[in-house]
Amino acid sequence: MYCDASKSGLGCVLMQKGRVIAYASRQLRKHEENYPTHDPELGAVVFALKIWRHYLYGSKCVLYSYHKSLKYIFTQKELNMRQRRWLELIKDYDLTINYHPGKANVVADALSRKTQCNQLSIEEYSQKLTVALAKMEMQFRLSSTEANIATMTFHPTLLDQIKEKQKSDAFIVEEARIIRAEQPSEFRLDEQGVLWNHNRICVPDVPEIKELILRETHDTLYTIHLGSTKMYWDLKGNFWWRSMKGEIAEYVSVTLVKRLRLSINVLLDY
Repeated sequence: MYCDASKSGLGCVLMQKGRVIAYASRQLRKHEENYPTHDPELGAVVFALKIWRHYLYGSKCVLYSYHKSLKYIFTQKELNMRQRRWLELIKDYDLTINYHPGKANVVADALSRKTQCNQLSIEEYSQKLTVALAKMEMQFRLSSTEANIATMTFHPTLLDQIKEKQKSDAFIVEEARIIRAEQPSEFRLDEQGVLWNHNRICVPDVPEIKELILRETHDTLYTIHLGSTKMYWDLKGNFWWRSMKGEIAEYVSVTLVKRLRLSINVLLDY
């Protein structure tokens, strides 16, 4: 066996007669990142013995590690409780620990430092994913000569819509003029000329945009149909428009009536 530990993970390779039998790795857990240098190296040995117990138990095995102090683990007198517990497990095996220079331990070293993934796989797109991409007018195209690993970035369009519609809102245009004239105002303009009420973006008087904000805040599954007061305080942290509190209360009441009617219709049909 060849074992190695790094600041990010553990890696080990099992070989027999010069051929690789198996290899394994895993990332360090949060509490293991605080271990002293000696412990992760010993932890890599314990990790290998546990996962390959069916190969190693009852057989003579040789461990190679570039951490030289592991050679003397069986004779050390001052061990912490964790090391003593691990040593009890190691003594169940016919194990010899040898020192191996770090430059020669490249495979286990690479396994202990990899952080991306354990395997790459190419699977056929699911039907649901294909339908969802079609709705967004998106598609994947793979070249016949090469494959690309790419990232997909999603950018919300709500803020862009608000900024664009601000240019044609009479109230917002007037407030922007007052600010540019250096007259007193409770509003401010950012570098892009967008009007804000302190840290709340000013929503133009466009029913479609307000409807979108209210629907996303109230009707989606993760909001659990908020009441008007809770919904107002949630929106107040990010948005501002005139008569905001009244419109939120009206929207919640209308939605409640719709839900009641739907429930009554279901009961009648039943």
